[in-house]
Amino acid sequence: MLKSVQIKIVVIFMIIGVLMIGVQGILFSVELNQLQGAINNNGDILQIIENVSFKTKALTGILLIIYTLISILVGAFVTKMIINPIARLTESAEMVAKGGKYQVKQVEDKKSKTEVDDLTKAFNMMHTELNENLKEVSRQKKQIETILLHMNDGILAFDIEGNIIHKNNAANQLLGLTGKEVTFSEIFDKIDSNINLEKIIYLEDWTSTEEKVSVGEKTLNLFFAAFKDEADRPEGAIVVIQDITEHIKLDSMRTEFVADVSHELKTPITSILGYADTLLEDECDENTSKKFLQRISTQANRMSELVSDLLTLSRYDADMINSRKEEFDLGDLVKSIYDSFSFEIDKKNQKAECFVTADVPHVVADKAGIERVVTNILSNAIKYTPEKGEIKIYVGFVYNDAYIKVIDTGIGIPQEDIEKVFERFYRVDKARTREMGGTGLGLSIAKEILDKNNSKIDIKSELGKGTEVVIRIPAKK
Repeated sequence: MLKSVQIKIVVIFMIIGVLMIGVQGILFSVELNQLQGAINNNGDILQIIENVSFKTKALTGILLIIYTLISILVGAFVTKMIINPIARLTESAEMVAKGGKYQVKQVEDKKSKTEVDDLTKAFNMMHTELNENLKEVSRQKKQIETILLHMNDGILAFDIEGNIIHKNNAANQLLGLTGKEVTFSEIFDKIDSNINLEKIIYLEDWTSTEEKVSVGEKTLNLFFAAFKDEADRPEGAIVVIQDITEHIKLDSMRTEFVADVSHELKTPITSILGYADTLLEDECDENTSKKFLQRISTQANRMSELVSDLLTLSRYDADMINSRKEEFDLGDLVKSIYDSFSFEIDKKNQKAECFVTADVPHVVADKAGIERVVTNILSNAIKYTPEKGEIKIYVGFVYNDAYIKVIDTGIGIPQEDIEKVFERFYRVDKARTREMGGTGLGLSIAKEILDKNNSKIDIKSELGKGTEVVIRIPAKK
C-alpha cells in the first residue's frame, strides 16, 4: 500500500513539472509565432528567432530532464524519511494490537532505526499499561457483579427506554419475577400504577424517590434514583429493593407490646385504687377491710410479678443476663420441682407421675434458668388441667439430647394458636388466664432462656384433649 503511495507521489510530481514546463514552452512558442508574423520576410530576424526557438526547446528538454531527476530524488527522500518509518510504525501498531511484541527489522539507517525503536518501546509500554488497566477494570467489574449477586437487597437497572439492563437474584425473589419481564412497566405496573419511569428520570427533584409496596405477604421499600452520563444527561434509573417485612412486624409488635403492658398494669392499678378509695371513704367492718386488703395485696403481687417478668425479658433482649453454666443432673432437678408442686396437685385431686430413666447423662447449662423453665411448664400443666386430670412427666435421653416431656389432659390449645404462644402477652383465653394470675410472659421467658442454652422447646396440643411439651437440652459429651 505504501509503495503505491510512493509511486503516486513521484508520478504526480513529474506530471506537475511536465505541465508547468509544457505550458511555459507553449506560451513561448506562441510569442515567437506572433513575432514571426510581425516581421514577415526579414531573413536575419527569422534566423535569430529560429535560433532562439531551438535554444528554447533545448532548454525545455534540459529542464524536463533535470525536473525528472529532482522528482526521483524527492520521491526517494520521501520514501526513506517518511513512508518507510510510517510503514514500520504501522506494522508495529498492528503487531501490538494483536498482543505481540514488535521486533525492529534490520535497516541501514541507524538514526531511523533508533527512532523506530523509541516508538516501539513507547507502544510496548502503552500495550503493557493498557493490559494492566483492562485487567483492573475487569477485576473491579467482577467484584461489583459478585457484590450485587449476593446482596440481600434487590437491584434493578433500566435504560432510558425502560428496558432492563441489570438485575440480581434478590430482585427476582423479592418481586417474584419469572424472567419474562423485560421492561419497567411490566414489573411495576402490577405492583403500583403510580410508579412512573419518566417522573423518576426527569422529575427526580419534585417526586418521591421512595415507595412502600406490598408484594404477597412481603412489605418492600423501593428506592429510585436516576443515573446520568458525563454530560449530565439522564441515561436511565436504578431501583434498590429492601425487604422491610420484619421491620414492619417489629414495629407492630412494639406498639402492641406497649399497649399490652399498659393494659396489664392498668388492670391491677385500677383494682388497687378502687379498693383503697373504698377503705378510705367508707367505714368498713373488720372482715370487709381485711377482704379488701387481701385483694389489694393480690393485685400488687400480680403487678410486681408482671414488672419482674418485664425486667427479665428486657435483660435477655439487651443480653445483660450473666448466666453461669454448670454441670447438673436433670432428673434430680425435675424431681425436686415436681415435689414442690405436690400441694397444688393434691389440692386439685390430679393424678401426676414423674419418670426418670437411669441412663440420662448430666447436662451443662444455666441451672437457675432451666429450673425456671421447668417450673413454668409444670405450673401451666397443673393450672390448665381440670380436677382429677392426669399429668405425666418423663426425663430421658435421645441421640445427644436430654429431654423433659410434660403431658397433661388439660384444656389444650387450638392448632392455629400453637405458634403464637411464645409471643409476649399472648394468651389463648385472656380472661381465664388473667383470672388464674398469668402474665402472658412465662413461655416468652422460657423460650429466651432455652435459646441462650442452645436448647429447644416444642409444643403439641389439641383443643379439649391436652398438651404435650418437650424440652431438649444438649447433654454433656
